[in-house]
Amino acid sequence: QVQLEESGGGVVQLGGSLRLSCTASGGISNLYSMGWYRQYPEKRFPGNQRELVAEMFNDGLKNYADSVKGRVTISRDNAANAVFLQLDGLKPEDTAVYYCNAATNAIMYYNKRTDWGQGTQVTVSS
Repeated sequence: QVQLEESGGGVVQLGGSLRLSCTASGGISNLYSMGWYRQYPEKRFPGNQRELVAEMFNDGLKNYADSVKGRVTISRDNAANAVFLQLDGLKPEDTAVYYCNAATNAIMYYNKRTDWGQGTQVTVSS
């Protein structure tokens, strides 16, 4: 099992930026996918599920949610088993808990048997 540890969340004002980091450990390397999901406050969206923000595969392919395209950049440092999420032009609706996610191989990925971090809070004030 992969252990994921996130950092970099915080409180920023409208239009601000944050850089989230996630490091994977557990004797693994070359993770098939690493990415970020977010879950909105329950008060705002009762029962909402985690949604994909961005993901990056070990061949360099990136995938972004339409809602963040142009404002978010995902990158990886495969040697360090790390993934980063640069958030720019933040809006109040970006307020959520951001979770790091990783899949060790394609089978795990497509069967949704992935690993999760504990989450880091991002709050954008207006």
